[in-house]
Amino acid sequence: MTGSARPHALTVGRRQLLLAGGALGLGAAAAGFSPSRAWAQPRFQSDPFALGVASGDPWPDGAVLWTKIAPDPLAVDGLGGMPPRKVQVGWEVATDERFHKVVRRGGTFAVPELGHSVHVEVNGLEPAREYFYRFRVHGEFSPVGRTRTAPPPWARLRELNFAAVSCQAWFEGFYTAYRHLAEEDLAVVFHLGDYIYENPIDANGGVRKTPVAPELRPEPYDLTQYRLRHALHRYDPDIIAAHQAHPFVLVWDDHEIDDNWVGDIPKAGNTPDQDPAVWGRRKTAAFQAYYEYLPLRRPNKPSGTQAQLYRRLGYGRLADFHVLDTRQYRADQACGDRTSDCADRLLPGRTVLGPEQEAWLYEGLGTSRARWNIIPQQIPVTQVDTVPGPGRAFVMDFWDGYKPARDRLFDELVRRNVSNPVVLTGDMHRHMAADLTLDFDDPGSRTVGVEFVATSISTKMDGEDLDQGGRNLLDANEHIKFTSYQRGYLRCSLTEDACRADFRVLPYVTRPGAPVSTRTSFVTENGRPGLQSA
Repeated sequence: MTGSARPHALTVGRRQLLLAGGALGLGAAAAGFSPSRAWAQPRFQSDPFALGVASGDPWPDGAVLWTKIAPDPLAVDGLGGMPPRKVQVGWEVATDERFHKVVRRGGTFAVPELGHSVHVEVNGLEPAREYFYRFRVHGEFSPVGRTRTAPPPWARLRELNFAAVSCQAWFEGFYTAYRHLAEEDLAVVFHLGDYIYENPIDANGGVRKTPVAPELRPEPYDLTQYRLRHALHRYDPDIIAAHQAHPFVLVWDDHEIDDNWVGDIPKAGNTPDQDPAVWGRRKTAAFQAYYEYLPLRRPNKPSGTQAQLYRRLGYGRLADFHVLDTRQYRADQACGDRTSDCADRLLPGRTVLGPEQEAWLYEGLGTSRARWNIIPQQIPVTQVDTVPGPGRAFVMDFWDGYKPARDRLFDELVRRNVSNPVVLTGDMHRHMAADLTLDFDDPGSRTVGVEFVATSISTKMDGEDLDQGGRNLLDANEHIKFTSYQRGYLRCSLTEDACRADFRVLPYVTRPGAPVSTRTSFVTENGRPGLQSA
């Protein structure tokens, strides 16, 4: 959809990963799940792997491998050009791109009940090494994907490179940032939410000036519509390239369903959702489509309106990643979800994570033996006063709307003597770096960690380096050291001594082809919480 070429026809990626000769078949976690009959002799009018391949959630002996059989990803019935029959798929993992040294192979079914998506959990691999994988269906081959396993728990790493991304409204910009991300040398990418946007789309596809079929334009409510919305966001050569090049760890925020939804509570004012039955069906559909289109493990597979996405990944003795879901278990936004400084945001017991996830996080932080404790999550933890000068105003959807929850988190960081906490955040559509202090209103308060916020991939279009909103944030919040309203992503490098964050930016996304550069970099040192300019 980007430019004039069809996404699956392009060959892009670090070290020529997307060579056309690669074979990538479909591995399905749903083998034995489907009552549908097998399609014994499938024939496709176009590339059955048009949406590419992906890997996710690396562990020391493997990863999950994903693909989706969809020769016509934008078919308006949401079925991707497939009949209601299961298809047998083969998969291979090798240590080389040409598959001379295949170390694992197998087969499974892509079933219509899961949109012919495939989630193969491969194990038995060696830790801390690069692998290549591919799928095959009836003689047709996918592109070759690259993944990398995590190191064993006892390993001492010299360096770990990773990235954080978020917020990619297809109709508000091109995915050029993903093209550059595909070329980075990274072990893993954390997607912090808003993989799709549910907003209505105009007939010309927003800034992309690409005609969009009427069936793809409305705000989604059912499974067909959510499948189409994912297909639209996913059917792009740049995002396909990024998924082929790196394993992703993904968690949702709000736009995967509805802006600012909370648990069983839809966005205020969205009339159809006020019927609990309608909202339940919508959540069920959105959750299933999210799983179908992304490289998630079996434990992340939803059951109706429930799905567990919070989880922990370890990278040797260097880092533990505590991935949070700040959307599904929280209390409703205070103060009618209006930007303000109302007293309700201070009520004891307010929670962002819910009791079970909160206890899980504290236990994991307290028992971690890693040098760095990284917390990928969705919404700003730091205090974000939006009004300079007298008076204050906070966004109720941020942790500011749940101050007791933030206080509990910071108290636990101190009480458990957590080693080097670093929060990774999305949602804001701006880059930001901030110190996390026990009392943001006291300039002398103790700093307990740092927060790096990754700007959007495309949401809010081009933006600018320092907009008025950014100036207000810097004026009103002494602990916020940097912000930029340009599009891009966050690149991080960990050593035993320091965590470095490079804020990568693009000058424009409303047309393709933008270059990427590092706007600025910050470092936080081992045992010295707080930001320093790199």
